[in-house]
Formats: sequence, structure tokens, C-alpha cells
Amino acid sequence: MNGELVPWKDAKVPFLTHALHYGTGVFEGIRCFKTPGGPAIFRLKEHVVRMMESAEIYLMKMPYSANEIIEAIKSTVSANQLEECYIRPLAYYGYGEMGLNPLPNKVSLGIAAWRWDSYLGEKAEKVGVRCQVSSWRRVHPSTLPPQAKSTANYANGGLAKIEALKAGYDEAILLNMEAMVAEASAENIFRVKDGILSTPPASAGVLRGVTRDSIIRMAADLGIEFRRSDISREELYTSDELFLTGTAAGVTPVREVDGRMIGRGSFPICERLRKAYSEVVHGREPKFSKWLTPVAKSVAPQIETRTRK
Repeated sequence: MNGELVPWKDAKVPFLTHALHYGTGVFEGIRCFKTPGGPAIFRLKEHVVRMMESAEIYLMKMPYSANEIIEAIKSTVSANQLEECYIRPLAYYGYGEMGLNPLPNKVSLGIAAWRWDSYLGEKAEKVGVRCQVSSWRRVHPSTLPPQAKSTANYANGGLAKIEALKAGYDEAILLNMEAMVAEASAENIFRVKDGILSTPPASAGVLRGVTRDSIIRMAADLGIEFRRSDISREELYTSDELFLTGTAAGVTPVREVDGRMIGRGSFPICERLRKAYSEVVHGREPKFSKWLTPVAKSVAPQIETRTRK
């Protein structure tokens, strides 16, 4: 927290922390995987760059550089002696002045790492998940910036997730204000029809997921035809395959949407991509080795706060 490694029990914030009351924080979800060369963090640089860009969108002056954050993340994983883990860096406006204007308050940075195996359930990767199209719409660019991975945006996904769970489903799919598919509550969505892979474009109001980008690049490597295109609700129902991607969820097939079975209940293209993704993140595909950042065995030096005007 703020440049120092501290015990979990001491990782506390004041009750009047601005972000706690007004959702003024930006964050990332990152994975570290076990590889033949030791634990390695998947696409660490890309995640940190996106976090810096989210901060820029919100006029948040980050107290550390991207390289300092990268080293701090490696230090946190190393200090916890984790071979595989989920990593959560969070930059947020801290305790200071209350009121909607966050700018007078200092920006703090915390980084946590913990073992988080299956986000959508242990059987999800094999049998797929059941989804509901939510009555809640994805935040519109005229209300909140969907390209920023901000804490405020996830209240939107949280409402959709709760609605789906209460109705007996595993996950929610949100449409945008134009009634086209945006994304799931915390994942991007891909469709397969007649052998062609597609996903909604950024203009649909999606977050440009790092896992989403990885799947697009791996699909090209595997010779799978790909398009960015809008997807209507009824096109969800008539898909041959649907699957979700995200740092927490990995690559997870969708077997049902709104009570309708998707395709024939099998996911051949999704399975190809899921296996390819697993090979890449576990360091067994040299072609994409540049996406992996090894975690040093020794704890890196703690970082110091830089003074910003």
C-alpha cells in the first residue's frame, strides 16, 4: 500500500476514503500463472498501461509511474510466495475532503494478490454457463466512460449479476442503449456462427479486455476467421457457439441464454481457443512468450512515492 509491503491485517483505509463513498477509483485484474520457468504474470505491461489510461480519463494523477507499478506488482506476488494468483491493483482517491469533487484528495495505490481458481464455477469450462440477458443496460459513453476500468462502472455490472443469480442463472449479458450486445457483467463475449468468430466492437460500449485482445490474436494464429461486429439479442440465440473471456473467468463457454440452448451443446472453436490460451499463459507456447513477465524469487525493493505538483 502506497509503496510499502504491509501485512494483510494492516491494509486498512479510513471510513471517509473518497472512493468508498463516490466510486472514484480505477483498477485492474491480472493473473499470475505457474510456468516451467517459475511464476509469470500474463500481459502485465498491457494491464498497467490500461490502468494508467483509465486514470487519465478520470483526470487522476497517478503517484507512481507504470514501471514502478509493474515492479510493485512483482514484489507483492513474490512476497506472498504465490505460484498462481489473481492480482488486484487499485488506485483511488483517499481520505481528505468529502463532496463529489475528488481532485483535492491524494491518490493512493494498493495491490493485493490471492489464490482465486474458478470465478464462474469449477464445471464452467467443461459444461458452459447459463446466461440471462439483463434488464439493465450497459453504461453509455454519454453517462460514464466504458473504456475506463473504474470502480463506478462495476456497480452497473453488479446489478446485472445479482439479477441473473436471483433468476437462477450463472451470469448476465448486458445490451447497450441501442439494444445491441455489449458484454457480460465482468467479461467480454464472443460469438461463433458458420465458423466465423466475432465480438462486439469498442463502439458497442465494451471494455477492451486484455483477454479479449489475446483471444483475437490467437484466433488469427490458429487461422480462425474473425470479425468485429454488432450482435443483436436474437443473434445470441441463433449462435453456433458463445463464450466469455476475462482475466478472472478465462475462456468460458455459454451453453444457454434465456432458456435457449446454444448450438448443439458443444463448443469446438471455443475449446480450441481455451486450450491455446492455457498453453500460452502457462508458458508452453514460445510464440507468445513475450506476454509473460517472470516474477523474481527475491522481493524487489519497495518503491517510493514521487512528489507531483
